[in-house]
Amino acid sequence: MASATITAKGQITIPSQVRNALGLDIGDRIEFVEIEKGQFLIIPATGSIQDLKGMGRGRRKKPASFEEMDRAIAKGASRSL
Repeated sequence: MASATITAKGQITIPSQVRNALGLDIGDRIEFVEIEKGQFLIIPATGSIQDLKGMGRGRRKKPASFEEMDRAIAKGASRSL
């Protein structure tokens, strides 16, 4: 199991085996998605804003709540694991 230590500034170094598994490189961003209280998924946020164009068209008339968005993100992330 990979582990990391938190510095005094709240920073960590992601172990190389985790970076490789996620396909992360220098300058990439990651997102932390809470799936349950105290449990988070780490997801690479490497897509372009252009990738999102047209994704929401005609799908929903009522805005989603933050809880609904979190569940959808966690569900999509679990599929990519």
